[in-house]
Amino acid sequence: MTVAGHAALEAELRRRTAEDRPNIIAAISEARSHGDLSENAEYHAAKEAQSHNEGRIAELEDKLSRAEVIDVSKLSGKQVVFGATVKLVDEDTEEEKVYQIVGDSEADVKRGRISISSPIARALIGKGKGDTVEVMAPGGAHSYEILDVRFQ
Repeated sequence: MTVAGHAALEAELRRRTAEDRPNIIAAISEARSHGDLSENAEYHAAKEAQSHNEGRIAELEDKLSRAEVIDVSKLSGKQVVFGATVKLVDEDTEEEKVYQIVGDSEADVKRGRISISSPIARALIGKGKGDTVEVMAPGGAHSYEILDVRFQ
C-alpha cells in the first residue's frame, strides 16, 4: 500500500470512530426513547448503521495492521513495479492514459489508480519504456505501448 493510501484509511478510521460512532449511539438512544422497540423503524435503522460502521471499523483496523507501506518517492528504475506511474498509448485508438499501480484497497480508475491485481497492472509489471503489452481485459484484448515509467 502506498503512503497516501495508508493515510486515507487512517483518516477514514478516525472519522468512523470519533464522529460516526458517537452519532450512531446518539441516534440509538433517541430511538429508544420513542418506546416500543419491536416496531420502531428508527431504532432498527440506527442499529443497522451501527453494525455497518463497526464492521467497516474492524475491516480498516485489520487492513492497517497488516499493511506493508511503500514510499513511492523513494523508488526508482526503468521497469514497472508497484507504485510506478505509467504513461501508455492504446495502439488501436491512439488514446493516451496514465495509471499509477497501487494496492487493492486504494484503487480508483477515475483518479488513474489501478490495482496491482488488475489485468493491465499484471501485464505491465516488469516491462519498461518502449515495450508493448497485450492485455486480456473483460472487454477484450488491448495492446498498449509504454511511453514512460516514473515514480512520484
